[in-house]
Amino acid sequence: MRSLAIFLFSFVIFSCEAQLKTNDAIPLQEDAKNYSLETVVDGINNPWGMAFLPDGSLLITEKSGILYHFKNGTKTEVKNLPAVYNRGQGGLMDIVLHPNYAQNGWIYITYASTEGEGEGGNTKLIRAKLENESLVQIESLYKCGPNTTRGQHFGSRIVFDNAGYLYFSAGERGNHFVNPQDIKRDNGKIYRLNDDGSIPKDNPFVGQANAKEAIYSYGHRNPQGLAKNPVTGAIWENEHGPQGGDEINIIKKAANYGWPVVTYGIDYDNSVISNIQQKEGIEDPLYYWAPSIAPSGMAFVTSNKYPEWKGHLLVGSLKFQYLELVKLEGNKVIGRQKIATNVGRLRNVTQGPDGYIYMGVEGKGIVKIIPN
Repeated sequence: MRSLAIFLFSFVIFSCEAQLKTNDAIPLQEDAKNYSLETVVDGINNPWGMAFLPDGSLLITEKSGILYHFKNGTKTEVKNLPAVYNRGQGGLMDIVLHPNYAQNGWIYITYASTEGEGEGGNTKLIRAKLENESLVQIESLYKCGPNTTRGQHFGSRIVFDNAGYLYFSAGERGNHFVNPQDIKRDNGKIYRLNDDGSIPKDNPFVGQANAKEAIYSYGHRNPQGLAKNPVTGAIWENEHGPQGGDEINIIKKAANYGWPVVTYGIDYDNSVISNIQQKEGIEDPLYYWAPSIAPSGMAFVTSNKYPEWKGHLLVGSLKFQYLELVKLEGNKVIGRQKIATNVGRLRNVTQGPDGYIYMGVEGKGIVKIIPN
């Protein structure tokens, strides 16, 4: 009997270890340290999103529910922000400008909101304008539902494509066996909208009975990076896996990205979520991390200020507290390198209009990378 128990225990341990597949095909190079770091905005606990205005000033979201406007060395709290549901991983999240901001003044924001059905909150998208350090003309564009008091997996990032469509992400809210595979439910999705919040007529699930017609892709876990590839125009995404299996994906219309049917990771209690990593009809990730790095934020480098980084991808690591340079050859990952080692939990990264890279670092604020 004791031998049987030992066998079963060993089998379970082996199964869990087999599930946590190590992706060691592309080694992580050490930091070249050919740059210096400068903190340009301090005193922000969790700088989730940032957007540069045409005058060079900077809007920064703080997860707890503060929107800062940093201009001429002064950090001002923007007034008239909607009530933010600050719980767990939810709060005030991403912020982007309309591609034609100089003409129309629209600013887009995602945050956790208590509006709608159920206790707790869920991810919401609004747009507004900034006048006299206050949000005005606030318009609700999309609210995920129902609400839940669970504290995990709100997403959320926003990006525009070359055609002017808006994409935003919402995580599966910890309900992974219910939400991400069901197009009749919100969460675990990438949504595509027109800039006024209306649903494009060619969205993949328009006209399907009871479908959430804003959905563009599904089967996501917790997407916290969205970026437009400057060469192809495609929308790229990164998302948190469980233990192992963080992913980079290229977002395709109507595509299923698999969570939790397929995964390269195991659950936090070491239990098996799925025995398979690939399945017909499900998109394979462009790249996956195992062990997980906890990715947040994503930006392509187009600036001549970083010749060795130009044409490649930047992804922040919350877990290991560095910025990762993901080296690309077309749509293939060919190398990885640490940047800003031990800088702190890296929440966001963007390339500013001045060509410099800016990082949102928890407990510090906004940090600029200056090449030597």
